[in-house]
Amino acid sequence: MSLSRELPIHMQRNGIDPLPELSAIRQHDGVVRSTSPFGMDSWLVTRYADVRWVLSDWETFSNVLPIYSAQPGGDQGEQGMRRDGNVLIVDPPEHTRLRRTVAPEFTARRLSQLEPRITRIVHDHLDAVERTGSPSDLVTTFSIPVPSLVICELLGVPHEDREDFLRHTNGFLSTAFTDEERKALHAESHAYLARLVARSRVEPGDGLLGRVTTTHGDELSDAEIVGLVSLLLLVGHETTTDMLSLGVLALLRHPEQLARLRQDPELIDPAVEELLRWLTIAHVSTTKVATRRVEVAGQVIEAGDLVMCSFPAANRDPDFVAQPDELDITRAPSRHMAFGHGAHHCIGAPLARLQLRIALPLLLDRFPGMKLAADPEFRTGHLTHGLKSLLIAW
Repeated sequence: MSLSRELPIHMQRNGIDPLPELSAIRQHDGVVRSTSPFGMDSWLVTRYADVRWVLSDWETFSNVLPIYSAQPGGDQGEQGMRRDGNVLIVDPPEHTRLRRTVAPEFTARRLSQLEPRITRIVHDHLDAVERTGSPSDLVTTFSIPVPSLVICELLGVPHEDREDFLRHTNGFLSTAFTDEERKALHAESHAYLARLVARSRVEPGDGLLGRVTTTHGDELSDAEIVGLVSLLLLVGHETTTDMLSLGVLALLRHPEQLARLRQDPELIDPAVEELLRWLTIAHVSTTKVATRRVEVAGQVIEAGDLVMCSFPAANRDPDFVAQPDELDITRAPSRHMAFGHGAHHCIGAPLARLQLRIALPLLLDRFPGMKLAADPEFRTGHLTHGLKSLLIAW
């Protein structure tokens, strides 16, 4: 089902901020009926403590939805592409089996090996921004290409394939497609990734694809590896693009916070965590299904009901942090929900944090006089909040 023209309240923003109505729901109701991004009736959970519980208790709030089950006489090819290797639609122990095959790629030791290459990519694109001259659109010249090339480095995509790779894999988080458009996009990207996986079986290379096929190739099918890679693209590509763009905008709109970060570069770690909390680019969790009758915030949820969690509402819950609507880069790092929680906590979180810790200080150092050259253009109709353009001058 394609997205209706009227976005659900939890997918709307007032610029960077969540709508005031979402805060009112958290304060007065806690849980309300809503609509999922793809038109399904669902419960929306908004309070931090409740969100944390829902995400922790996968036995009560399962990720295994009926729509992902194989249906007799249905389109098994399309269902298979959505299902195989997709850790977002399975629970433990299947989720554990799949996740452990790629988890070693996001350890501190592995990412430290990638750090010099990320730094080089950032420098190269700062050079490109400088060459374009002032003003420049930071989204197209920096925020999109940097995470794109980093994910290529992580996976081990051959240099000669990278342009095609990115063309086939952009737009995963858009909800503006019809059913047919979505199927066509998914089939095209699936076929391209399948070719990469098949090649990695023969020529493993030294990236994630090669290591997974070498180490786990006997226990994972090609379709499962394709599904895992598709998910890594979703969580590690467009999401980091959005954080880079919105992170810069947030700092430029809060000059006192930007000045603090310039004066004390050691603040970068808490600054990244606060930006992740305050921006919370993911609107909601994956949709879950209640496996039993349960009560959340005084609301009875019946077995079989669908449930979603609002991350921006939870991360700005005053019962979670004081003055939650204020951006404060000196705030002690909190257990925010920007990457989710529980078994389905975002596996790519360490890579996203690393890119932000590298890219933001280098960008600020390169352009000490950076300022907004025009009002930013916000993007709508995606599962994450982001910008279409961010024109900067220096």
